[in-house]
Amino acid sequence: MAKAAGLAAAQIIATVFALGLTVTFARELGTVDYGSLARMFAILVIILVPGSALQVATVREAALGRMGHDAQCAATLRRWIRGLLVIFVAVTVGSILLRVQLAQAMSVNQVWGAALVLPTGALFMVVAVQRGVLQGLRSYRPVGISLVGEQIVRLALGLALIAAGGAVTGAFAGTALAVVAMALALQLVLHRRLGRPAGTPALSKLRHLVSTNRVPIIALTLFAVVQNVDVVVVGHTLSSDDSGAYAVASIAAKGIVWVSIGLGLFLLPEATRGIAAGRDMRYLLLRTLGMLALVAIPMVAVYAVAAEPLLRAVFGGKAPLAAGALPWLGLAMSLLACSYLSVQFLFARHHWRFVWFLAAAAIAEPVALLAGGDNLSSVAAIIVATNALLVVVMLGSAFASDRGQPPTAFPGDDDDLPSETESV
Repeated sequence: MAKAAGLAAAQIIATVFALGLTVTFARELGTVDYGSLARMFAILVIILVPGSALQVATVREAALGRMGHDAQCAATLRRWIRGLLVIFVAVTVGSILLRVQLAQAMSVNQVWGAALVLPTGALFMVVAVQRGVLQGLRSYRPVGISLVGEQIVRLALGLALIAAGGAVTGAFAGTALAVVAMALALQLVLHRRLGRPAGTPALSKLRHLVSTNRVPIIALTLFAVVQNVDVVVVGHTLSSDDSGAYAVASIAAKGIVWVSIGLGLFLLPEATRGIAAGRDMRYLLLRTLGMLALVAIPMVAVYAVAAEPLLRAVFGGKAPLAAGALPWLGLAMSLLACSYLSVQFLFARHHWRFVWFLAAAAIAEPVALLAGGDNLSSVAAIIVATNALLVVVMLGSAFASDRGQPPTAFPGDDDDLPSETESV
């Protein structure tokens, strides 16, 4: 338990470093260039979600011994990594060939920076599987170190490459190189932990993990789209100054979503255990939402009365251009954070039809932004409206009674597999 708590602490420390990285890069690059970097990171965040879900699935398989033990586990892992590296190479070649089109889609001028985005996401899948195996084997220390180390390396390499004249591409290349460094370091740890691969891999098909976890993967990916697509769309619809300022304000507002992710780490396992025991756990969701409100309400209040000086002091440059939009973005992200907790609770109840509403929001938001987001105020209004409608649906689904309707398995789940939270 103490080791698991240490891993959670490492995640918090890594998040703090990530926020520091955001502020540092915004100041080093300036508002306009940081807007380009933020759009690339927004796409990367969406791509990383399936990797995170894959990590959870790998934890389960490793914890249950289904990957084999020691040398056999190493053989299973080697097969999986080889498959992922094939995907990485294919994605890299495609990204290089289509780098101009990718840059246009992301609304950035840095074609080689845009070419790095998809390969970085593909390579993160390797890191996710490596971390998942170590977690499943209760080797929490190297996982925690890698979480913090990744952010430190990102910052150090990014700043070094910016200083060398790399600008936005250099800043993003620091992230790509940090993922490479973590993959190599974790592989060394795994080699020492498991030994040389030997024997027949216990699990030959990585796609089995994806198939049996497709509902959480799809749901969380759609959630990431709703959370991040606005930064990309605004880069196409507004001026460089306004889109850069919006990217900075968006980062400031989305801090509350990270709080909800932390609360979800508590909500999901506790709700899962209670529901499995036949208890009504809606009170727990309500209590967790109350904890979120303790952070969200003061945050929105501060943004409402001090947005301009706050943006100027923290980010500098032309960030204050988004001062009028920041309070509304804070409200919108608070609503989205409530939706995230509702999604976690619906996972605990083994519901899945809410995915259709997430898909509708993921489609409606960029369409509405393209149609009516011609200034920062209208963009903020659209984001608030979209997230308000989404939270009504998500909370309504979460608090609806299950009386007489026991939870069923997600489509594709194996009946003999425990829930992710039980095995983790």
